[in-house]
Amino acid sequence: MTRLHYAALAAAALASSAHAAVPLATCDDPSFQQVLHASSATLDARAVWLDRRLLTWPGAEAGSTFRLYHSGTAAIVATPGAKVTGADGALALEASTARLPVRFKWVGAGPVLSVRAQDLARLKDLHRGQLVLVQEAADGTVRAATRIQAAGALDDLYAAAGELPELGATPRKGRTAFRLWAPTAQGAAVCTYDSGSGKATAVHEMAFDARTGAWNAYVARDLSGSYYRYAVDVAVDGMGLVRNLVTDPYSVSLTTDSKRSYIADLGAANLKPKGWDATRAPNTVKAQTDMVIYELHVRDFSINDPSVPAEKRGKYTAFGEANSNGMRHLKALARAGLTDIHLLPVYDLGTVPEKDCAVPAPNGAPDSESQQALTRKTADTDCFNWGYDPYHYNALEGSYASDPSDGARRILEFRQMVMDLHRAGLRVGTDVVYNHTFIAGQNDKSVLDRVVPGYYHRLNAVGAIERSTCCDNTATENMMMARLMIDSAELWTRHYKIDSFRFDLMGHQPRAAMERLQKRVNKAAGRHVELIGEGWNFGEVADGARFVQASQLSLNGSGIGTFSDRARDAVRGGSAGDSGEAMVRRQGYINGLVYDQNALGGEHKQVDLLRAADMIRVGLAGSVRPFAFQTFEGKLRKLEDIAYGNQPAGYASQPGEVVNYVENHDNQTLFDINVLKLPVETSPAERARVQVLGMAINAFSQGVAYYHAGIDTLRSKSLDKNSFNSGDWFNRIDWSYQDNYFGTGLPQSDDNGKDWPLLKPFLAKAAAIKPAPADIAFARDAFRDLLAIRASSTLFRLRSTEDIVQRLRFFNTGPQQEATVLAAWIDGKGYPGAKFAGLSYLVNVDKVAHTVSGEALRGKRLKLHPVHTAAGAADKRAAQASFDSASGSFTVPPRTAVVFVAE
Repeated sequence: MTRLHYAALAAAALASSAHAAVPLATCDDPSFQQVLHASSATLDARAVWLDRRLLTWPGAEAGSTFRLYHSGTAAIVATPGAKVTGADGALALEASTARLPVRFKWVGAGPVLSVRAQDLARLKDLHRGQLVLVQEAADGTVRAATRIQAAGALDDLYAAAGELPELGATPRKGRTAFRLWAPTAQGAAVCTYDSGSGKATAVHEMAFDARTGAWNAYVARDLSGSYYRYAVDVAVDGMGLVRNLVTDPYSVSLTTDSKRSYIADLGAANLKPKGWDATRAPNTVKAQTDMVIYELHVRDFSINDPSVPAEKRGKYTAFGEANSNGMRHLKALARAGLTDIHLLPVYDLGTVPEKDCAVPAPNGAPDSESQQALTRKTADTDCFNWGYDPYHYNALEGSYASDPSDGARRILEFRQMVMDLHRAGLRVGTDVVYNHTFIAGQNDKSVLDRVVPGYYHRLNAVGAIERSTCCDNTATENMMMARLMIDSAELWTRHYKIDSFRFDLMGHQPRAAMERLQKRVNKAAGRHVELIGEGWNFGEVADGARFVQASQLSLNGSGIGTFSDRARDAVRGGSAGDSGEAMVRRQGYINGLVYDQNALGGEHKQVDLLRAADMIRVGLAGSVRPFAFQTFEGKLRKLEDIAYGNQPAGYASQPGEVVNYVENHDNQTLFDINVLKLPVETSPAERARVQVLGMAINAFSQGVAYYHAGIDTLRSKSLDKNSFNSGDWFNRIDWSYQDNYFGTGLPQSDDNGKDWPLLKPFLAKAAAIKPAPADIAFARDAFRDLLAIRASSTLFRLRSTEDIVQRLRFFNTGPQQEATVLAAWIDGKGYPGAKFAGLSYLVNVDKVAHTVSGEALRGKRLKLHPVHTAAGAADKRAAQASFDSASGSFTVPPRTAVVFVAE
């Protein structure tokens, strides 16, 4: 910010405010809101502003008389059959023949109305109060009344806000500026505090910029290290005119439990650990398909690790314990070929107390209810949550810091953690959740809605917030919500050196916003930043109902990756939404479909196994649209012509647009789903082998490889399908490899209780199912071998669709295939980084050995991959696989994944 701009802010700060000055005592009010003018009248918001001038009222009677009433004190009462009271005045509206803009194509049919030209200049001021649209009878009484969804008008009236300089608190030497976008506020002030808990030291009136809708204040000293809150006066439906004491949507840090925002220049030297400016991520990812990701929760990583000092367990600082069991595990994975750690959300969370959180100590029988009963009691006060409950997007979570009361501590410790992971040979990514907030409205943990009511969230036809994502959905189609998302991602890239992002429920965001975000983070990093996310197509935005989504099909050609459910469901069996007997009956490719039926799996036919094998081949080929192979029906089909429900199985234009996985934090772990689907008598050693088959299919698939932390140690959550709030007990990992925690009690009742009668017998048999340390060690080491095999050749990480089409060939396909064996050849001649003239991978999921042939491989000289023949190879059974050059046939032992190479 220039000195000239600071001078302008200083002058603006002296300008008179439209509201009464905020007393200093208000800043210390224990309440988070004060009602300045009460009104209990409530109305739906059925009408929609289309731009600054036009609005529409779906379902209203065309040809009626419509008037727009306004009140600066939010005192309007509009009761049918009576005349409007409490208004300061009204604007007459005219009928319009304008069509709905594409942005509002979802809005129902109704009359389009226009503000008269002579009234347009008044609208900015009127939006700072209450607006009610009334359909009037001839005598002026109310026939119907509604509020109006305002985003369309605000985005048009304040389009200049998109180019505003830095929002939030900006300290510099000798001065600090505050900027808050609140175009509907009648007044705003900033309260400043010397500490996170002491009384306010000053209150600074803010000046309104009518061009951008931002409120500005200037203080002629550097307030770095201090704290602040805003006092914002806004009209709230059902309450009246309210003064909200609220933290900053652009907070870069906070005090304990997010009570106050922290003032910091993230570029300041005192917020950088030694060596921060010089640290660089390992140069292991040359293309998006090089990414091999391990999804890890900060608290899970160390809370159960006795090799970490007690005060560091569950904290950012645990990653600095280079010789801890957990860090030795991560370093071993990095040496094998893992490229990225993806941290579950690390922004400020809404549900974890940052001080004195509960730490329950459950115990009980393997099938007991007692463990979950205790964790349910403390679910909202304990130290654990996945973190899909965003409170402040730009600030770090304080419960992972050694001192959450110190706004600087979490910044320093997070940056040190990034450096520690870099030293371990790993890049750092993070999960971000811009599709919803923890809460909205006038709740004390609501931020956005208490600054600009009704703007930042996606509203339905009556003006209520859509909640299809679980919580209060944000409206990233609105200009300033999109800007907040993009600014936030840039901040994480620039100031925390985040290498890649995983976007939660990304399909609820516009593709256009994601593409703008991609450009911004690339510019901030000075290189390409990898973006992946959940591209699920559901809810109020499904099938492009409101905009072109950042979803699986709609992102085609963008380069942004989406998780693929195609091979995932075929590998595991069933779908993520299964419950009851379906969780057992619907076996998957690796856990016995047809060839090893469980007690409920007898209804499946051979065609189901064939179809599952083909769907996994889709994933192995990177789900790219033009690739073709002979399906089980005997037809040569492109992946885009193979049906996956009502969608094409192959949906990507390039392999980097697909993320392959068989387990992540959601749903049961792979071990747990296999407990349900494998025959109960399956031995622990064989269960470990089945786990390795799932990991191998992922390792051999074109695209991005994504793994959940602990998949390699047979991690169990005791059958919990949704452990987001199940506490440390059900989310533990053992980096000493002695236990996988299967049979630690019935899973939490909220999401699993209806299935307890089904789950209880499996847990009661925990002693026969639970792996021994040797089984865990086998899976651990086999996973590292798989990482090493994938890292050994770019043939597992082909760069383009053209490469896949030209070089990948499946054999053992069609109606006569051996359905339990996946087999492929990848031609490596002339391919950069191939290391081999070609390679074949084979996965035999059956309990018996099989021999399959590839005619095109006759006469080739193939040998086992060097990883399989190394002295320390984990899977000795793989070394028994063989290739006969004369016939081009492979013999693969039971439940074995193996790779042969040509030199």
